[in-house]
Amino acid sequence: MINFNLTEEQIMVQKTALDFAKNSLEPGVIERDEKSLFPKEQIREMGELGFMGMMVPEKWGGSGMDTLSFVLAIEEIASVELATSTIMSVNNSLVCQVLDDWGTDFQKNKYLKNLSRGIKLGAYSLSEPQSGSDASNMKTTAEKVGNSFIINGVKNWVTNGQTSDIIILFCLTNKSSGSNEISAFIVDKQFEGISVGKKEDKLGLRASDTCELYFENCKVPAENLLGSLGDGFKIAMKTLGGGRIGIASQAVGLSRSALEKAIKYSKEREQFGKKISEFGSIKNKIAEMAMNTEAARLLVWKAAHLKDNNKNFNKESSMAKLFSSKTAMSSASECVQIHGGYGYIQEYGVERLMRDAKITEIYEGTSEIQRLVISREVIK
Repeated sequence: MINFNLTEEQIMVQKTALDFAKNSLEPGVIERDEKSLFPKEQIREMGELGFMGMMVPEKWGGSGMDTLSFVLAIEEIASVELATSTIMSVNNSLVCQVLDDWGTDFQKNKYLKNLSRGIKLGAYSLSEPQSGSDASNMKTTAEKVGNSFIINGVKNWVTNGQTSDIIILFCLTNKSSGSNEISAFIVDKQFEGISVGKKEDKLGLRASDTCELYFENCKVPAENLLGSLGDGFKIAMKTLGGGRIGIASQAVGLSRSALEKAIKYSKEREQFGKKISEFGSIKNKIAEMAMNTEAARLLVWKAAHLKDNNKNFNKESSMAKLFSSKTAMSSASECVQIHGGYGYIQEYGVERLMRDAKITEIYEGTSEIQRLVISREVIK
């Protein structure tokens, strides 16, 4: 059974994340969004706080915490700035977790220690121009030549693509017999043959950089292969399953922020001689937002609980992501509606919630893909 009483350590993590979000993130959040400024100093501070490798054992530079502590921190940070929480989520769930699960001691010592401390920043590169949800439809290749792999191809939608130091990269390593063998590699951005594309001008998450990466005869040492040849697709899918818990907690944080802003404004704004919080239509909106946010959080906590207890959480993580992202979009939209015209201008910080919320329904598996995963798990 799930114990809903947080431990003293979890409460401390939650408070530390909240204090950081309010004191270090909130003051410049509108400017970073408007000018697409990467939160470099804030990421450095998060590394010092132990937020960049929360679930990594202390032996490898991490905080050695559980998944629930991670989602508690993500929710607090996402409630102020989704973009920064995305940078944090990718480094934790899609980079450090991969290295912790699949890396050799040599790889962990060389790469994981610096990533989990926030000294280095990681990126996860699976998607390509022709393959999004169909991740196996890959064209980037890694050919074994001597003690190295030579990588050629193009990757896109790479979060932290410009600012990262290390990339978890997925490539084809065998196209014979019509079977696409996918393998995973640790790629240092300092390796020759890597070119970084322009930063995408996005609807939301504007403080988080996203770009294409180009590989032209990029030479990667064979010792940087993760797992064995052909393990790539298995690694990618398992990693995304865990990553969806982080995305779901982001969506909860954003939905909570929309709810809090809606309540605050409705208690201040007067129309027809009374506070709009007294109107039944506003009360109904707030009730729905509160109920769905709480339900989303419970789904996230259940998925985190299963992961922490080494149980299958694939269905639950997809349920959490699907419902939480839908809730985030709905809450953000209702928050804008409650603010009326003021919700449509940048100064109130409400329209950003609406723009940011949309990505939670797309990245790390679209809502349509989550429904496929859930139905497959339920029917089997």
